[in-house]
Amino acid sequence: MKLCTFTTGDQTRIGVAVGGEIVDLAAAAPELPKSMRAFLGAGAAALERARAAAAGGKFRLPIGSVRLEAPVLDPQKFFGVGLNYADHAAETGRTPPEFPTIFNKQSSCVNGPFAPVVLPPGGGYTDYEGELAFVIGRRCRHVPRARAAEVIAGYTICNDVSVRDWQQRSPTMTLGKSWDTHGPLGPWIVTADEISDPHGLDLKTWVNGELRQSSNTKNLIFDCYAVVETLSTVCTLEPGDVISTGTPSGVGVAMNPKRFLNAGDVVRIEISGIGHIEQTVLAPAPTTPVL
Repeated sequence: MKLCTFTTGDQTRIGVAVGGEIVDLAAAAPELPKSMRAFLGAGAAALERARAAAAGGKFRLPIGSVRLEAPVLDPQKFFGVGLNYADHAAETGRTPPEFPTIFNKQSSCVNGPFAPVVLPPGGGYTDYEGELAFVIGRRCRHVPRARAAEVIAGYTICNDVSVRDWQQRSPTMTLGKSWDTHGPLGPWIVTADEISDPHGLDLKTWVNGELRQSSNTKNLIFDCYAVVETLSTVCTLEPGDVISTGTPSGVGVAMNPKRFLNAGDVVRIEISGIGHIEQTVLAPAPTTPVL
């Protein structure tokens, strides 16, 4: 299934994408939880009910009539993995890590799959990073790699937008990874049963129609299951937590000359078996305090 969060009128709900339509689960299965986090937390029974509702042929909306949101609007945790492709480590002049390089993207940066990305004041050195992300489906701790697939609800696409000058100011990278609008996710979560091998997916990123990144998730240094094992050793993972797995070579900061994002640029990221997301870059927002 393709699980999505969408807005129609003034209401935001969850649904299942089927072809060019969205099955509105609030109407087709009103007993189900209304947010993606709660829905995933309801477990296998909720998934089966949604699957049956999607097959029912009722309560469908044309996909063009709704606004797709990030599939998980409010993850409790949003992790990223740095330098997780050897070619990306090489292009940045870094040695591939021997242990996963984990950082936080604050959840307030979460953005829709086709919503604009806003540059920081002054423009900054803002970069794109096309990535495979996965979403946790079960509360878990101390998960061995061999069982990690059991706790992954499904897979989605992330643009790990990075403000490089802020990223370099702190060794944790969090400040450069967490600007508002800099966490586009989507367009949906493809459930794990429909991705036979998450480590064999083509990943491509275009900027203004120019192909910048082209790789395959088989090239991950630490695959999805290894990352689950590492993170769950440290902290409890919850349904709806998002983990973005890292980007391959081709980012703007590694080009000569460097090619950062400017207002008006369009970034498109595609991953086979999932779909695509696309962001238009907007000029910096006003800096009037919001209190």
